[in-house]
Amino acid sequence: MMSIRTLRFVPLLLLGLTGCQDALDSVANKVEHPLPAKLVNKMKANDMSTRSPIMMRIFKEEGTLEIWKQKGNGRFDLIASYEICKWSGKLGPKFKEGDRQAPEGYYRIYPSQMNPRSSYYLSFNMGYPNSYDRAHGRNGSNLMVHGACSSAGCYSMTDEQVLEIYGFARDAFKGGQEYFMVEAFPFRMTPENMARHRDNEHFEFWKMLKAGYDQFELTKRPAKVEVCERRYVFNQVPQIENAAFRSTEACPPASLPPSLASAYSGYEKTWNQNFAKAVAKYENDDAKQLAAAQAKAEAEQKRAEREAAREAKIAANGGQSAPAVLSLFSTGNPLKALAAQPTPAPQSAAPAAPVAAETTMPADQMAVAADVPVPAANPLAPAPVVGATADSQPKKPLWKIWSRN
Repeated sequence: MMSIRTLRFVPLLLLGLTGCQDALDSVANKVEHPLPAKLVNKMKANDMSTRSPIMMRIFKEEGTLEIWKQKGNGRFDLIASYEICKWSGKLGPKFKEGDRQAPEGYYRIYPSQMNPRSSYYLSFNMGYPNSYDRAHGRNGSNLMVHGACSSAGCYSMTDEQVLEIYGFARDAFKGGQEYFMVEAFPFRMTPENMARHRDNEHFEFWKMLKAGYDQFELTKRPAKVEVCERRYVFNQVPQIENAAFRSTEACPPASLPPSLASAYSGYEKTWNQNFAKAVAKYENDDAKQLAAAQAKAEAEQKRAEREAAREAKIAANGGQSAPAVLSLFSTGNPLKALAAQPTPAPQSAAPAAPVAAETTMPADQMAVAADVPVPAANPLAPAPVVGATADSQPKKPLWKIWSRN
């Protein structure tokens, strides 16, 4: 007969998603596949048991999923970090079914949420909506961390990655951990990042998440997360024994443990100072960028006005302004200047001179008229070119002509 703990790992068919093929066919039993030896050795070197408790942190903007594991002293240390293959939507929480938005917030993962037969290789359900989400009327289903590198509102990993992530959770549950936390953030909640996103519509929501983030940074222990008055509260110790935290009701009288309260107060003071500096820097940078943009716009406007005035002068001067022509001469480009001057209007052509009538007088008569003896025909002289005029015939000096006679 199977134990209750074993029954917790029976797949929930309703959580299965369809449409993807398993990539690691060489793994005979992916549900029980052991963690790589390098990770086991790393855990031993850091005083961690393979079955000690875990927690996970997700950062959307950085695209990172972290695995933190408990050490022998009770504090947690980072043991593995994975690049998220795909996540859906944008920075900010999920609101409703079908918005394809990956959740942000604090989510408890119980053994029953593990899905060893997921169509996305391996997966676990994040438990969205949690009590905070329900208190705000948010809804959605099948929000997973899974393999296959395909996301529609989930945090999707490669099959190789999710095989290890699943193994960390499996071993922690075998060690007796009741549930582990997945803390999903828009980004690492540093003063610089918060200042950069200070105008975002979700800024107040992120400030609330930051309280749990900060307290983990101080203690290196997962925060005890409760919801009351429709908000998250962290590590609160009720003043009345067994007082309950109910998501939509007033928070019971409670406070932080004194040591944590003191450390948190000092941490917040330093954080707020750094945040103010970061805001001032971004505002100064924004002011510089705005001033530069305005100066550029003004310069462009003046240039356009000068160009319009120049074009107007050109039009008034028949196509080219006199100053423009003179400027070309002054730059040593007179040919370009002459070419740039307006072309004078065409004038009517002067009447052509009358063409003299063709002379048909014989050569001997022409010679008599000129009182020049007519030379005898010279058989060695070249024949005149047919169609050539008298001017085009080759001319010989008179002394050569007389010498032949």
